[in-house]
Amino acid sequence: MNHYGAALLGRVRSTRPLIHHITNTVTINDCANATLAIGAAPVMAGAIEEVAEMAGIAGALVLNIGTLTPAQVDAMVAAGKAANAHGIPVILDPVGVGATTLRTESAERILNECRITILKGNAGEIGVLAGSGGTVRGVDSGGCTGDPIEVALRCSGRWNTAVAMTGETDIVCGNGEAYLILNGSPMMERLSGTGCMAASVVGAFAAAGDDPVKSAAAALIAFGLAGERAARQSAGPYSFRTALFDELASLTPETVSAEAQVEQYHGI
Repeated sequence: MNHYGAALLGRVRSTRPLIHHITNTVTINDCANATLAIGAAPVMAGAIEEVAEMAGIAGALVLNIGTLTPAQVDAMVAAGKAANAHGIPVILDPVGVGATTLRTESAERILNECRITILKGNAGEIGVLAGSGGTVRGVDSGGCTGDPIEVALRCSGRWNTAVAMTGETDIVCGNGEAYLILNGSPMMERLSGTGCMAASVVGAFAAAGDDPVKSAAAALIAFGLAGERAARQSAGPYSFRTALFDELASLTPETVSAEAQVEQYHGI
């Protein structure tokens, strides 16, 4: 996995895929900058009149319901269907699902009407969508009910998609395989938008890769490594934010290969 992640980072940098976002207005600028820093090209296009056309020329589509409206969800579905028609990976970040009926119904609508390639969420969100139960306060995770690995696997099976569950240990699973990723820093929880940025990095790696599970795992390794390295030089959340972008931009395939902390889970 270390070598795969290193090679995939190199491919992101060499191909610079266009990543189409319909995303959270709170973190939209950070998502764009994280996409640029990792080596891809962002476009933030949410008008329903253009989303299908934009999705058709992108390398991946990232959908984030953090500040959703019903009109935005209509645009997400239209973009998702266009991406499906063009064989483009679709990443869904179901921010805050379970907190309100609108969020839960919207996420389930997108999952039912579009083929989602990678579902990226925290433990509470993935627990809700797995049908196992999860706690979400606003957009923060309160955790899932049951063993997190089993919950992630159940969610993957329920929606027929790769699942990337973020947390102290990230869990990525699908297609009969699962990975546990230990890279990261507690500082990442003290800054708004790190989950949204992680989805953007997942989109970049999915666009450059051909295996959704390995691509999502490689993306979270890279993002976690950047967070680790940024935390070592930060005095607090906002200096961490600046350092995080710098570390994403300076991350090398050699660093990914040498410092990735990932284990394959064999209990499936």
